[in-house]
Amino acid sequence: MDRGSCKFLITFLLLVVVSALHPYFCYAEKAPNYSFVKEAISAPQVSYHAYILVGGGTAGCPLAATLSENANVLVLERGGSPYLKPGTTDKVNFILQLYDTSSDSYTQQFVSEDGIYSHRARVLGGGSVINAGFYSHADPEFIKEVGFDEALVSDSYQWVEKKVAFQSPVLQWQSAVRDGLLEAGVLPYNNFTYDHIKGTKIGATIFDTNDHRHTAADLLEYADPKNIKVYLHATVHSIIFTTEKAGSRPKATGVIYEDASGVKHKAFLTKDSKSELIVSAGAVGSPQLLMLSGIGPANKLTALGIKVVMDQPMVGQNMADNALNAVFVPSPLPVEVSLLSTVGITQSGNYIEAFSGLNLPPFGVHLTRFLPFGLHKQTTLQGGLIIQKTGRPRSTGYVELRSTNPNEAPKVTFNYFKDPEDLSKCVQGMQTILNVVNSNSFRRFRLPMISTQQQLLSMVATVPSNLRARHMDTTTSLGQFCNDTALTFWHFHGSCQIGKVVESDFRVRGVDGLRVIDASTFHVTPGTNPQATVMMLGR
Repeated sequence: MDRGSCKFLITFLLLVVVSALHPYFCYAEKAPNYSFVKEAISAPQVSYHAYILVGGGTAGCPLAATLSENANVLVLERGGSPYLKPGTTDKVNFILQLYDTSSDSYTQQFVSEDGIYSHRARVLGGGSVINAGFYSHADPEFIKEVGFDEALVSDSYQWVEKKVAFQSPVLQWQSAVRDGLLEAGVLPYNNFTYDHIKGTKIGATIFDTNDHRHTAADLLEYADPKNIKVYLHATVHSIIFTTEKAGSRPKATGVIYEDASGVKHKAFLTKDSKSELIVSAGAVGSPQLLMLSGIGPANKLTALGIKVVMDQPMVGQNMADNALNAVFVPSPLPVEVSLLSTVGITQSGNYIEAFSGLNLPPFGVHLTRFLPFGLHKQTTLQGGLIIQKTGRPRSTGYVELRSTNPNEAPKVTFNYFKDPEDLSKCVQGMQTILNVVNSNSFRRFRLPMISTQQQLLSMVATVPSNLRARHMDTTTSLGQFCNDTALTFWHFHGSCQIGKVVESDFRVRGVDGLRVIDASTFHVTPGTNPQATVMMLGR
């Protein structure tokens, strides 16, 4: 072979290799230095895109990165950047940042009709920016029930994990919880695993070894910078629909959104047959936007003066959340700062987790009065909470519009413990927690003067953590305790459910060019904590 032929062959082989590796190595931009992320005030008045994503959250970021490999993508995120306030999302400030009421807060607070304080993410990266960081796969039953391809699920999880997942550290407090769970009979011990397996295990986390939080926004490192635009503080007011002729199906063709200065913009889909508008605004935001755009229960929309595009009474229905109930354990010893690392997955379907050493919000100082003299005015938790999540709740509620203002949180009702089976399951979970606290493994973290069930429950019952009334038997009946002290686990789901609002491919029923892709489509929350599966879904 002559020199010219060799040179041609080498060049050809290099091109083949580069082409094969293109999806993995061609995109050089790293968080937080994304050239394609800009404030919406810099957006043109009108723009055209193959895909428009409403919501740059836990599903939206991986979805946008994936679509940008082959198409032009616009992401509209109502919040700001997660990279501008260092320290805010550190482990120690997990609870504090949820109660940040500043205008640039990463959370929007609301109170459900059940009297439970709650929060929605308002930031690029969504709930992964404000959550407790636990990363664990869905239970196998969930994957089968929704009909996902198991090989594709596995590949997609791995794609996510290369950027954002790490093995959780297990220090003294978390070790005591682990050993207490085993002593309480939550067996077997499954060591560290991503998988959802009954028994006690150590899960993964999105906090790295330096306690730096990684979020779904980091998955935009996979995006092709040439094919994507992300606008921040871009609040979508409505989806634009067109109808080609009388009687034909409405088709989503664009959106109207507002920037931080109040200026309205329009973004339209290109004429390509594959162009689509995708709503990934979460279990509160997605049904809210559908209803604001005329897809929902006709009588409710008409009452607010919204033009009905499609009478779809199931939009917003079946909204659910997994109730959180907890026991506070004040410690005679200093404890490490820890978020969820150890989890007990019980036979009855409860998930037992714990955290310790966090900075407290204003109402949380009520807990410190139980600490020894001299420590009772601390603003950091000397001790921790052991919490239980009621898995697969049967109780459901709904989302309804309060007004046509997209910035106003809609009316949300979860109906916690309305189904007696959920309450029974909570009682079992609380009994497991009490068994952990009373175990030999946990002895060194218990104050000697706090030993009875009533004392432990009283510490939680007296904290004004929700708007629910307390009763004479709140601290003597585990069922009443569950009802009275219920909190949110922030695992909202079900409000745009597959088979009721969207088809199995996530297309919204009755209209063209529109999908919903986020936890609102789930019939249950997958596994102990859903963020891994929501990111996987986006991919």
